[in-house]
Amino acid sequence: GAEGSTLMSYFSKNQIRALKPKVTFSTLRDLQCPVLQSNELQGQPEESCSTEELFEWLGAVLNQVSLDNKSSSFLSTYCCPQPSIVVEKAFLCTITGFIIPEKIIQLFEQLCCYFGEPKLAYWLTLTVHGFADSPVSWRESEHGFHKGGENLYNFVIFRNLEYWLHMAVGTNDDCPP
Repeated sequence: GAEGSTLMSYFSKNQIRALKPKVTFSTLRDLQCPVLQSNELQGQPEESCSTEELFEWLGAVLNQVSLDNKSSSFLSTYCCPQPSIVVEKAFLCTITGFIIPEKIIQLFEQLCCYFGEPKLAYWLTLTVHGFADSPVSWRESEHGFHKGGENLYNFVIFRNLEYWLHMAVGTNDDCPP
């Protein structure tokens, strides 16, 4: 309506434009990955890793931390949780920008379709980070910001379409519903 055209003229008059999200792709070679079982949240010694171990490992991978635990490394002595397997190729897609919830749901559904045909992967993951300085964290709750401003969630989707959901919030935020 009239409000929309007024708003658009305001944006164009003040040289404000929409930015599209930035998409980057990378291939990780010979990546050591934890072994996961969808029905084992706590993991089993010698059989599978826990959700907490996966979440920590995923943070290291997404931040490109070396996972080889070399004693000469001053940055990190972190290594992949055990048991683990070496994956020849893993694909990482990063989308940076403001993404509406409907697009995240659409992406989640597309990732679930990945398992529609026989694939070698046993699981895949979708991580969504909120902005640290966002005024809202979950639903209509005000976002508390003290030091980190964490607000993120992560889906681990398994071949049988079961999934794990991790949620993280900052110390000044309420837990999500």
